[in-house]
Amino acid sequence: MARWLMKTEPGDYDWARLVAEGRTAWNGVRNHQAAANMRAMKEDDPVFFYRSLKDPAIVGFMRVVREAYPAPDDDTGKFVQVDVAPIAPVGQEVSLKAIKAEPRLASFALVRQSRLSVMPVEDAHWRLLCGMAGSPDMAEWGS
Repeated sequence: MARWLMKTEPGDYDWARLVAEGRTAWNGVRNHQAAANMRAMKEDDPVFFYRSLKDPAIVGFMRVVREAYPAPDDDTGKFVQVDVAPIAPVGQEVSLKAIKAEPRLASFALVRQSRLSVMPVEDAHWRLLCGMAGSPDMAEWGS
């Protein structure tokens, strides 16, 4: 099982809205690498919910509840979306500053490719980030 991080701008979609709605189509992704990552997602894959731009941080855990399907607003047919559902907020937000300050995360996609909106998370990075988030019980989720 793979693990992921998905970024959203708070003005577009925030954690509170996901929790209130209980599920959403993660759409609007128009980067080919991010779309390829979405195509690789499987049902029940764990995902970090990452708030970008304003106070960027990992703020929650969610899971994939529907695998990739064509994005209805894409006339080219090149892009997809997935459906996700919230699992839990993190115990403590993990800021981008804290992520960049942690040497063991130097190879993490969020550090290397900061503009990529959907990225895989290696197992070791997942466990480390769960610890930083005060959510060690989530570290083995998806193993």
